[in-house]
Amino acid sequence: MKTPLEEKYLSELDNALLTVARIDGTNLTSKIFADKYRKDGIPVVITGLLDSMNNWDLDFLREKLGNQEFPVRFNGWERYKKEKNAWNNIGSGVESRTLSFNEYADLLSSKEAHKNDIYLGRCALKKTPLADTPALTEADTKLGLKMPGTSPNLWVCPGSHITPLHYDPLDGTLIQIHGEKRLLLFPPSQTYNLYPLSLFNYLRHGLKLRANYSQVYPEKADLEKFPKFEKTLAHRYEVILKQGEILFIPAGWWHEVTSLGDGVVCSINRFWHVLPLTRAATSWNKWRLHLGALMAAPYVIKTWLAAIFSKDREQKLRDLAQRL
Repeated sequence: MKTPLEEKYLSELDNALLTVARIDGTNLTSKIFADKYRKDGIPVVITGLLDSMNNWDLDFLREKLGNQEFPVRFNGWERYKKEKNAWNNIGSGVESRTLSFNEYADLLSSKEAHKNDIYLGRCALKKTPLADTPALTEADTKLGLKMPGTSPNLWVCPGSHITPLHYDPLDGTLIQIHGEKRLLLFPPSQTYNLYPLSLFNYLRHGLKLRANYSQVYPEKADLEKFPKFEKTLAHRYEVILKQGEILFIPAGWWHEVTSLGDGVVCSINRFWHVLPLTRAATSWNKWRLHLGALMAAPYVIKTWLAAIFSKDREQKLRDLAQRL
């Protein structure tokens, strides 16, 4: 059974697949967006607000970002042969190397990035020539989005890259700039049916293995190990996010993101503080991560001190900052 809010705003295609609403942003007001979607934390796809933007393909990104340096994550595909609770890092906890954008673009062009799942993720645009893109600012204004939690972040990856099933403690807007992504979403009510990683990982791994990630591979779930996952199938939503579309992902909503095709896929996201504050205060998923951060504090302090006194201090500090 769907929750009352899901029943009200989200629709069913068949017994196994639910779909997120799509709305034309040109006819949307900030009040409608706030009342119908943000107030209760309901995901929605917004179209029509980015028609004036350039296509951020690889040539465009090379031209704009060129020799600017970014942290690049070398995920590899071997990890996907293991259970996730056997991983040593995940998401922003994955070890990164600093490359110029041109160096990373070469890896994409040669398909090396595809072979080894090499990913330029969560890189702030604020110090790049793309920081002041009018269409992005206008879209935020149109939606009435206020109280940003981060600046806009750039994500560039090869087709087939997967961001594992997780949730975020802040509201997010995912803006598809080039190529397409497929997202599976599950509401916060399904958290314990999705077997989140243990909070105790923070004691051993710090912020490398956060508890907002699921142990389950949703496309090939092992129901013997994770029997409660079957209950989530009645709450499973799918979105194909196309170029020029924006997906609002409320805090606490689980999502797995797969980049489609065999080319280059580019997105921007931005996190926003949860409004209204009553929704933030009553979100257990959000409080779980605050608790995890407290548990990680001893490990993080020890790691920062080690970085400060290391020979390659600058690189290590930069890598640590990227995980926060």
